[in-house]
Amino acid sequence: MKYYCETKTETDLTKNTLALVLAGGEGSRLKDLTKWRAKPAVPFGGKYRIIDFVLSNCVNSGIRKIGVLTQYKSHSLIRHVQRAWSFMRYEVGEFVELLPAQQRVDKDWYRGTADALFQNLDIMRRHTPEYVLVLGGDHIYSMDYSKMLMAHVASAADVTIGCIEVPVNEAKGFGVMSVDRTLTITKFTEKPSEPDTLPGKPDTALASMGIYVFSREFLFQKLIEDYDNSTSSHDFGKDIIPSVIEDWRVKAYPFVDDNEEPAYWRDVGTIESFWKANLDLCSITPELNLYDRDWPIWTYQAQMPPAKFTFDDDGRRGEAIDSMVAGGCIISGARIKRSVISSGGRVHSYSLIKDSVLLPRVEVGRHCRIQNAVIDKGTVIPDGTIIGEDPVADAERFYVEPSSGIVLVTPDMLGQRLHIIR
Repeated sequence: MKYYCETKTETDLTKNTLALVLAGGEGSRLKDLTKWRAKPAVPFGGKYRIIDFVLSNCVNSGIRKIGVLTQYKSHSLIRHVQRAWSFMRYEVGEFVELLPAQQRVDKDWYRGTADALFQNLDIMRRHTPEYVLVLGGDHIYSMDYSKMLMAHVASAADVTIGCIEVPVNEAKGFGVMSVDRTLTITKFTEKPSEPDTLPGKPDTALASMGIYVFSREFLFQKLIEDYDNSTSSHDFGKDIIPSVIEDWRVKAYPFVDDNEEPAYWRDVGTIESFWKANLDLCSITPELNLYDRDWPIWTYQAQMPPAKFTFDDDGRRGEAIDSMVAGGCIISGARIKRSVISSGGRVHSYSLIKDSVLLPRVEVGRHCRIQNAVIDKGTVIPDGTIIGEDPVADAERFYVEPSSGIVLVTPDMLGQRLHIIR
């Protein structure tokens, strides 16, 4: 077995594509997980950050010209990108370039997704791409963007929109595409109360993934027109896409697997969806395969020893079942079931962690019971703490997601002031 990964080589098409990752959103639905960091910088899957998935998709697809647009509480995101993605070689046309909001136009911050690109129009022109791939930085999936680029060119589209098939009753929270049988988009509706369905699939709607391929001059023209429109909210989904459907060639690109079934894609925008997507990785055969050597997920990782499990006594046995345990962890006489324990974690004797996600450097004391919880980075759980068994008691100390009962625990909630002193 070879000891290295081989990603897709560049083609003329991918060489002439500039990818722009929109990573400036607040992510307020993740509650206190985004109190001190941008949503794309939230740890995920034991050792990654959310943004690593979209950046890995770019590199693995042969797209090596990448800009990351940041704004909200971006320090940890910028630091991570600098550490994890500095291996790109600018001399040969490879880069991950950070594009923070700089009040470049009218002294404004980014006012929307379209405005974020408009404020970097001069930078886009300097790179002279033929195509611009616009991506969100806050979704979990593995996708070969080169296939979408080829579909865009083959159809002679002005814009192609990445879409995912969803049950019609779930589509109300998305932008929904109405398409004909050639996948030409005839209408775009943002969060409709009655979503249109796919031709021949009355129970299925086509939801936008927030992925767009634009031909260069078309994008530049529409960004300028949108900026000049005083009534616009300067957003792709609300303004630019609906405005071009009638007069321009707008195509849908369904994201499907080799069996033409909807592929794995998750918007981890709520505590419940974040928790579920992490635990998906603990499945016997997870839909998102982190072990595919032909499609690696790249990240920065500190040099840590392997995970260690200690003690083998009745009632005090270090073990993990249907779980993921990252490097640097010590499971000391504790039991882990269907959980993700992130880098540098410590779980002490006689404790039980079940159906939970522990972010990096969490320490759990002795005789604790934790279930259905997300524990934020650096939290120290005192001995004897019980989380996830009594919703009323949990709500007095922590955040409890109303729909699912998932408990979010942060250092601040336990009086541990990691970020500010007061």
